[in-house]
Amino acid sequence: MRTVLVIDDEIDFYLLIKDYLGQRDYEVHAAHTLTEGLKMLKEKNFDVLLLDNNLPDGYGWKQAPDIQKRFPKLRITLISAYESIFLVTTLEGVPFRIMEKPVSLETLISYF
Repeated sequence: MRTVLVIDDEIDFYLLIKDYLGQRDYEVHAAHTLTEGLKMLKEKNFDVLLLDNNLPDGYGWKQAPDIQKRFPKLRITLISAYESIFLVTTLEGVPFRIMEKPVSLETLISYF
């Protein structure tokens, strides 16, 4: 079973993702702050990270390159409520997928 960590402060978004992916045999975990999410990443191996760009205690896009360096096998998708110009961007030389909210669940799972 593949594991997914959703770091997003919107509870409804997490519940939607959990329900959708849970039906497709994914184990889904949630963190609602960067601090909580970074702690969870250290404690458990995840296959996929869905990381909100704007969180109460920081910006996901600023943390993404460091997270990728520490966990090179982790597939990271940045989630943004703001219009995204590119589906893939490079931060500090590392390519990241960006999805705009509202998220297309079919497209999201294709990123895994």
